[in-house]
Amino acid sequence: MRTRTRTLLALTASVAALTLSAAVPAVAGTPAADTPVLTTGAVGGAPVAVGDTLTASLASGSSATFHSSATGTSGVSCTASQFTVAVTDNPTAPGTATESLTAHTFDSDSCTSNVVGVMDVTGIKVDNLPYTTTVSSDGTVAVTPPSGSAVRTTVTLRTLLGSVNCVYEAPGLSGTASNDTNSIAFADQHFTKVSGSGLCFANGYFTATYAPVTDGAGTVYVN
Repeated sequence: MRTRTRTLLALTASVAALTLSAAVPAVAGTPAADTPVLTTGAVGGAPVAVGDTLTASLASGSSATFHSSATGTSGVSCTASQFTVAVTDNPTAPGTATESLTAHTFDSDSCTSNVVGVMDVTGIKVDNLPYTTTVSSDGTVAVTPPSGSAVRTTVTLRTLLGSVNCVYEAPGLSGTASNDTNSIAFADQHFTKVSGSGLCFANGYFTATYAPVTDGAGTVYVN
């Protein structure tokens, strides 16, 4: 009877140990408690180092749009755009990683406009860089300009009346990071025109999805 009891206890302990090990994901080389907000290769993968450069272009088959209203289709559309950030802090998750957005470009050759009177898009320039970008464990992304400035974009259009610069500003941008597609998405981010002719729409709503976000060859995950 005592031998059978010991056998049952040993079996119960083994089952409990197997159940516990299955419930806690193993992170090769990094204890789960020390996993940072940003990793590469997988959730809980290799830490992204402070100083690393992360880049992303538009998700395949998608466009970055700058429409005159949140529900409209009039405005500017580009099929080639890229951002570059430098990681400045990557604390233990859950938490918020900090980056410096050093470049955000749009290839004007890929841009078109359906605004009446506009013949071509000759340039889109993001001003006032660098911006501070934060990525939190819940997937929240925030882009913040330097103190006293704004997120500013200058759209240069070739019109029937000549070249026109349309300047737009926003206090900041909010986006969402997704591990499903290693993406960062912005939806209908509101800009207000601060200068430009009557051919420049009064408001701009920016929508774009960038994927995959990479650290060199490795895709980036948020923990």
